[in-house]
Amino acid sequence: MARTILVVEDDATLRETLVDALELEGFRVIAAPDGREALTRFRTDRPDLILLDLMLPELSGIEVCRIIRAESGVPIVMLTAKDSELDKVVGLELGADDYVTKPFSLRELSARIRALFRRSEQVAAPDATGPAVIDLGRVQVDLAGHRLLRDGEAIAMKPKAFELLAFLLRHPGQAFTRDQLLERVWGYDYAGETRTVDVHVHWLRSTLEDDAAAPRFIHTVRGVGYVFRRPTEAAARA
Repeated sequence: MARTILVVEDDATLRETLVDALELEGFRVIAAPDGREALTRFRTDRPDLILLDLMLPELSGIEVCRIIRAESGVPIVMLTAKDSELDKVVGLELGADDYVTKPFSLRELSARIRALFRRSEQVAAPDATGPAVIDLGRVQVDLAGHRLLRDGEAIAMKPKAFELLAFLLRHPGQAFTRDQLLERVWGYDYAGETRTVDVHVHWLRSTLEDDAAAPRFIHTVRGVGYVFRRPTEAAARA
């Protein structure tokens, strides 16, 4: 069955271009011209991925992203004419999985969409080489169920943040640069957007750690990037 993509774009010409191009790629495509209709289509059609313009009438793309992320882990790619770091960080902190700045090529957009689908499939697939649930004390990470529990209570997880956590958990003690994490977790060349990794690590620390300023699990390796260590391992290296 073809995957469904919701295109949310107020520019009619661009919206129709995206719909036509994605249908030619084999996707089922639905569209909305503003934020309120986007929420309606999201709730009625349950798309597999959303292309979401940042600047929208009725409700902004940022607000739509916030509302959708509270209800679903569906992948969200934000489209924007702005190229400011602040816009990107806000979108990522709200749970967007990717960011494409206009103008963009349809080939690049298609590659990013397919990369997101591949990554979501890989994360959903069981890992026969490791445990399905990793116990971190007060926190348990259910890799098979794509859940994080703290004191037995499930915590809402941003999809890409969970993928990053799952990747680090499967490579304990191994330090990765930001570029390596972008390639391995985001699944394609995300050059120039290493701030994306920092945003997701910050969110993970605020979720996993008792004190995000003194992390016990995800550590910064100065001049390199990040590494996952259990507290006993970190203490032994101190």
